[in-house]
Amino acid sequence: MGDLLLVRHGETEWSVSGQHTSWTDLPLTQHGEEQAKSLAPLLSSRTFALALASPMNRAIRTAELAGINGVVADPDLHEWDYGAYEGVTTVDIHRTRPDWYLWTDGVPPGPEGHPGESPEQVGRRADRLLARVAPALLDGDVMLVAHGHFLRVVTARRLGLPPADGRLFQLATGTVSRLSTEHERPVIAEWNARP
Repeated sequence: MGDLLLVRHGETEWSVSGQHTSWTDLPLTQHGEEQAKSLAPLLSSRTFALALASPMNRAIRTAELAGINGVVADPDLHEWDYGAYEGVTTVDIHRTRPDWYLWTDGVPPGPEGHPGESPEQVGRRADRLLARVAPALLDGDVMLVAHGHFLRVVTARRLGLPPADGRLFQLATGTVSRLSTEHERPVIAEWNARP
């Protein structure tokens, strides 16, 4: 059984400011591009049975700069739809909803086409993705290049935890994490790795 490698895209202006970013397609900052390039040595010795990325430019660009070849864009790797909270920081949300917590409350609907997602909805998308990549894991490693909150939910679901337990796995920009197996059960083998 192969490993599931998770790459969070490099830094963007909004990842620095803490603004929720799902469908807003921001480019990587110069530092984000450097982060992505720095991942190449961690990945160059591996071959992948499957390499998927979010269709957002920040994920595709991270994959390119990290030297990951043959990446296929997959819409299920899109970030959590933040609905009305797109571009808004948690600090700003707490001004009107002091007890709000993404992992339990989800988000209110946003503009047309962006209804927002609950933790359970994101979990179902993660489950669908994990079911699709499972056959490739039998052939070797699988690479997923995507976004912080979504990859945290993927981690929770891979480990058999509820989607909201993604809150337990802080994930930095421009990092590689590795989910493996021990005694045929999923485990975290490496987290937030950088060269």
